[in-house]
Amino acid sequence: MSDKLLITKMDSKILTVRTADLRIVQIQAEDDCGEQILGNIYVGKVKNIVKNINAAFVEFQKGQIGYLSLDMKKCPIHTDGAHYQKERVLIGDEIIVQVEREAIKSKPPTLTGCLNISGTYAVLTTEGGRRSISSKIYDKDTKTRLGQLLDKYITDDYGFIARTNSAHADVKDISYEIEMLIKKYTEIVNYGKHKTAFSCLYSAPLGYLKSIIDSYDNSLENIITDDEKIYNNIKIFLEERKNPALNKLVMWDINHGKLDAIYNISKTIEHALMPKVWLKSGAYIIIQPTEALVAIDVNTGKAISKKKDVQKTFLKVNMEAAKEIAVQLRLRNLSGMILIDFIDMDSEESNLQLMECLKYELSKDNIQTTLVDMTKLGLVEVTRKKVRKPLYMQGLKFN
Repeated sequence: MSDKLLITKMDSKILTVRTADLRIVQIQAEDDCGEQILGNIYVGKVKNIVKNINAAFVEFQKGQIGYLSLDMKKCPIHTDGAHYQKERVLIGDEIIVQVEREAIKSKPPTLTGCLNISGTYAVLTTEGGRRSISSKIYDKDTKTRLGQLLDKYITDDYGFIARTNSAHADVKDISYEIEMLIKKYTEIVNYGKHKTAFSCLYSAPLGYLKSIIDSYDNSLENIITDDEKIYNNIKIFLEERKNPALNKLVMWDINHGKLDAIYNISKTIEHALMPKVWLKSGAYIIIQPTEALVAIDVNTGKAISKKKDVQKTFLKVNMEAAKEIAVQLRLRNLSGMILIDFIDMDSEESNLQLMECLKYELSKDNIQTTLVDMTKLGLVEVTRKKVRKPLYMQGLKFN
């Protein structure tokens, strides 16, 4: 087992780096100052409603406007005490909202009135009555056991989602966390009803702490940091939550060399900011993010020279590219609509084999990623949920 979570400082950034099978597959950078809004819960004030897109624009911090879709099952919690009694949102209303997505380019942050508070094993959601089990839990008996546990806590005000980590967790640990989430939710709602607009009711864990919560415990070998302050923050965070990942926390020994150099972090980031990615076969892919979508082009490069059976070569290159593209999407944190132009193949069977390979590789992503289809023009459509800024917008620069 080689999966590790590395947390280190670089210039003014804190980097959270995930490795799998001895290579870096995910990088997240956050400002060292610790200021963030993703996941935070605020008392927002509705400034405008646009009926033709069924959305509202809500000021959640002084001078900071967010986009709130009104296509929801329940109305957001109003802070005038009319908890869920109002059936619609009006201009001037003060409501409790959560930042669901960071601002990207010209688009404002996305807000939601459906609050979600995450733990290691479960997520409390204000979709009352909801009971969901992670799609990555396949065992029927495990699903039944978790469903019965969640049913004990579900009310009209909130429901729960069992996360992948809950599959192998002790029932007592899951129950303890659920009760902690309920307590936190109750505090947020009661506190919010007495606060003025723009008040922050809940600060989500810092990015690197959130990454620990979101990591699948059964596949993570170590959490390694070379910064003493970060080490202590993680230790306290995990101790408070009685999280077993505490046993995997390691302070890096500088006698082994610099963490950056040993795991090749800087060089990986530098390459991830370039459009061209070389494959072992001599082929390469070009990745070009645009305003509307991400375009990816697969090229044979040197892989085709002196090959007699070009169709077999095309399949081999495409399969290699599919595996690398899945890694690059995660590594670069590219999201939204993604169009992939693989090398054209004559065989329908080869195309099906390619699609199955890509689907499997995309399933390893911890962010919702969907393989849509192959168009008549041979372009493969993929969608990846937007949560954080892509890597090239996170302020990391190399000469």
